[in-house]
Amino acid sequence: MPALLWLPPSGSGPGIVLLQEIFGVTGYIQRRAAHLADLGYVVLAPQIYWRLGVTEPVEGADALELGMGLVQRLDWDAAVADAVASVDWLRGNGEVIGGVGVVGFCFGGGLGFMTAAALERRDPATPAAALVSYYGSSLPELGDSMQVAAPSLHHFGLADSYIDSDTVRAIEASVTRQPATTFYTYEGADHAFDNDEMPLHHPAASSLAWERTSDFLAQHLPTTSP
Repeated sequence: MPALLWLPPSGSGPGIVLLQEIFGVTGYIQRRAAHLADLGYVVLAPQIYWRLGVTEPVEGADALELGMGLVQRLDWDAAVADAVASVDWLRGNGEVIGGVGVVGFCFGGGLGFMTAAALERRDPATPAAALVSYYGSSLPELGDSMQVAAPSLHHFGLADSYIDSDTVRAIEASVTRQPATTFYTYEGADHAFDNDEMPLHHPAASSLAWERTSDFLAQHLPTTSP
């Protein structure tokens, strides 16, 4: 499986598997990876569509249609297994000192949740060190069937065009049954509000959510790097 790797300025640190939106490992995702590396993390962004023969970002006027088509063709069990394999690879990497967390956006937010759950099912003694999920688009479909005990942080906009506010509140009620869960909502923020390449970008919500993400990771996946 192809993947992109970022090292922090120190050359080593805790690990983070960064999971893409439906558009792949775009410039936006790569910038977020670089931001995480600047915080002191070793960041791995796997190309989740590789089994479909796609390793380049989906771009252009029909990007949304193409991305949705790829997700519909995706073997979810294989995608979860690939994300778990990414966690395992980081855990065995010599540059990784400390735990390994998972951060995902949109499609990757839901995939990240399922990855953390799969890690706990495999071995409850070795969960993800932390999970950050931005507007996980598959979470509504999971209902109460899946829980994550690892420390997790969730971000959702209350003006999401794809996940209505009632569904957001239902997700909140489900995931916060686990005491190590933090759940934030953002008034006026639509889906993909963190993506500065998209018309739905909400600068205020994006900035606040990233500040909260950085603080959460510093607490649960600490690094001595600036």
